[in-house]
Amino acid sequence: MALDHDRPSVLDVGGGSGRIGELILEQGASRYVDVDLSDTMLDLARERLARFDEKVELVQGDFLTTPVDGPFDVVLALGYFDYIEDAAAHLRRMRELCGGSAVASFPRWTWTKGPIRKLRYEVINNCPIFDYTEDGLRALLADAGFAGAELHTGKSGFLAVARATT
Repeated sequence: MALDHDRPSVLDVGGGSGRIGELILEQGASRYVDVDLSDTMLDLARERLARFDEKVELVQGDFLTTPVDGPFDVVLALGYFDYIEDAAAHLRRMRELCGGSAVASFPRWTWTKGPIRKLRYEVINNCPIFDYTEDGLRALLADAGFAGAELHTGKSGFLAVARATT
């Protein structure tokens, strides 16, 4: 598949209900692929994105093992790395499928939000959560084959924008 930067192809890792996909397709993306574990979320995406017809592919499965036809101009992982134990493997897979840029969000520990998240997710719901540091993120992205990572710091996390190295 050729990359078309005027009408980019987009892979949304853990894209769930397709909220981001709807916005991307409205802005002219040529192709949108949402890979998610949840059939329920993909059913919501199917309804939300039905009007975009053949531009949309919804894939249920584990991102690390599910076949996906790339490369993509843009690979997104927003709200995904909060719950991913092996971030390095997921970033390497993102890099394999990325022919342009990757955009991903990563939570970071804060004293205002961190203890509540730990209690809510890990203690009450038995769902491990993960936090990242700027240095750790830079190393993870570089090791996965991404170059020139820009890290934007928000109140509770980072937004990473990185280019695939050639």
